[in-house]
Amino acid sequence: MTVDTVLGPIDPAELSHVQTHEHLLWSLATPTTPWAQLTAVADVDEITLQNRYWVRRHHPGIDLVQSDADLAIQELNAYRESGGGTIVDATCVGIGRDPLRLREISLRSGVQVVMGSGYYTHYYHPPWLREQSAERIADDLVAELTHGVGDTGIKPGIIGEIGMSWPAHPEELKVLDAALTAAAVTGRPVLIHPGRDRMAPFELMDLVDERGIDPARIVMCHVDRTLFDPADVLALARRGCYVEFDMFGREASYYPFADIDMPNDAGRLDLIAAACAAGFGDQLLLAQDVCHKTSLRHYGGEGYAHILDHVVPLMHRKLEDPAWVRALTTSNPARMLSPAGGRRTK
Repeated sequence: MTVDTVLGPIDPAELSHVQTHEHLLWSLATPTTPWAQLTAVADVDEITLQNRYWVRRHHPGIDLVQSDADLAIQELNAYRESGGGTIVDATCVGIGRDPLRLREISLRSGVQVVMGSGYYTHYYHPPWLREQSAERIADDLVAELTHGVGDTGIKPGIIGEIGMSWPAHPEELKVLDAALTAAAVTGRPVLIHPGRDRMAPFELMDLVDERGIDPARIVMCHVDRTLFDPADVLALARRGCYVEFDMFGREASYYPFADIDMPNDAGRLDLIAAACAAGFGDQLLLAQDVCHKTSLRHYGGEGYAHILDHVVPLMHRKLEDPAWVRALTTSNPARMLSPAGGRRTK
């Protein structure tokens, strides 16, 4: 089986180091989100040394849009030089997905890019999506995954990230239903962005089970801003899905979008070490979810190579078996991205 990248299908063995949830081009600025009021008070026109901390803490509009392909290439060059081979770009329709420019970015940077599909939370849904049935959306997803986006011939390699709020919005549930149908038909994995509540991942896995979808085709994203007790992480892993820790590099406890205390990288690795010790290491995935300009090196951030440069050495100290380092960064993502025959929906 091969993995579809924006440059065409490749053998999973060619993926090398993979970060399974990043964004290269994105557009997340919208006045309709509940947290828009956080950024409307004192928006800024540029990011400077004097305001960078404020921008990173509060994410005004300038931090939420990245449309410069040359900048993405520059950032990926550093990732490649540190040993990065592949980026899964989880950007979907409505938040800036651009297949042709992703292909250009991959070609010029030398980094393989696996493109996402589907739709994010309902705040970002295109207006016409409300008129579409789950069956029609599923048909469109299957067509993209099988033949490519429009007339570009560029195929997504994953479904997602499928955005869910808390509580889930009816339109989001419709999109998730379509995504699960497309996964059953194509065997492609589904990246699910759960709502910001401890119970959200478990309720979403209930829906996966009800549909008879192989849980090994599901990636539950953002676990490190959702579950903070090792027992909860293990309980989710027992459901059979991939458990994705994808906020590495965010070292501050402050989280503007919910009343939680965000763990730092050491805290994330403590949860990962507990999951590995309990026998769930082959279900874990790592990423940084770069989706703010202030996360880019150009703007003084950690860049896409943060896991390679700073987290991997920490993993060697915190994980009992050094073999888990390669598993979490290479073999687990390759297995997840390889198409498989998901169980048909009921």
